[in-house]
Amino acid sequence: MRKPNDTAKQPRIASGWQAELRGAVRDASTLAKRLGLDSLPAWVDPAFPLLAPEAFIARMKPGDPRDPLLLQLLPRPEEGRPSPPGYSADPVGELGSARHGLVRKYRGRALLIATGACPVHCRYCFRRHFPYGAQIGGGGGWGRALQAVAQDSSIHELILSGGDPLVLPDAKLGALLKRADGITHLRTVRIHTRTPVILPSRVTAGLLAVLRQCSKRLVMALHVNHPQEIDAAVAGALARLAQAGLTLLNQAVLLRGVNDSAETLAELSHALWQAGVLPYYLHLLDKVAGAAHFEVPAAEGAALVEALRQTLPGYLVPRLVRETPGAPAKQPVPSSP
Repeated sequence: MRKPNDTAKQPRIASGWQAELRGAVRDASTLAKRLGLDSLPAWVDPAFPLLAPEAFIARMKPGDPRDPLLLQLLPRPEEGRPSPPGYSADPVGELGSARHGLVRKYRGRALLIATGACPVHCRYCFRRHFPYGAQIGGGGGWGRALQAVAQDSSIHELILSGGDPLVLPDAKLGALLKRADGITHLRTVRIHTRTPVILPSRVTAGLLAVLRQCSKRLVMALHVNHPQEIDAAVAGALARLAQAGLTLLNQAVLLRGVNDSAETLAELSHALWQAGVLPYYLHLLDKVAGAAHFEVPAAEGAALVEALRQTLPGYLVPRLVRETPGAPAKQPVPSSP
């Protein structure tokens, strides 16, 4: 039930992205109050707790317990139930190939776990059980991983992932990019991030200066699942990134109850394009333990993408893919007959 007077008392968002992150909501009762709800059916996971910055909460619909943004980050009781067959803590088979935070799965590319921290805890995250401490340690150093990249001339693209690389301070991110810039056989640095969407205030003049200093081709793979995530502040942040010379792509995850309709996905593609972002991938859910309630079957996903082809220009239709452990690349999901 909605409390009619609570939504008028929204807190003032702290100034500065780091202050916003420190002030993020971390319990369901506070989140319910922010949304004018009596309560939320939450589940407590000490290893992967609720984390919701106010800037993202502000885009949720007050009084709606099924808001698509809320469902992405609310720990629900379903997470505590036994996982169905096929679900695991390592759904994409990374741990077998990870060394010192460097993941080698695809030819010509290497993925560096730059940090274990994120600006939000998405409940479907395929790395929610990843042993960040064992992989990258407490010092945040990437020496051995970058040395391995420098010694392998077959690697042409370095992918910075996490966690989320953009939660690193400018100086630390700049040092990492400088190290990558000095590896002559690298052509591209790709940054996987949700931060400009969750905390658009992170896209500061300082961050843009750090990104401009890198001479490699910079690609930013964003993660937007619903058009409601893109407001004026996010659009402005994305415009600043594009003006700095970055190529912006989006990789959405197909999620039950969030974006599992052709209308929502079409609206998402239009919103991304207007913000200067190419809709690139639509992922089937990685089968991580605790997230089975988000799954949309492959056949249903294929039918949704086919419906998009009937209404959108080809460049706005994302490719439907799945991650298969041991496969040499992401696997395309065939269209429905």
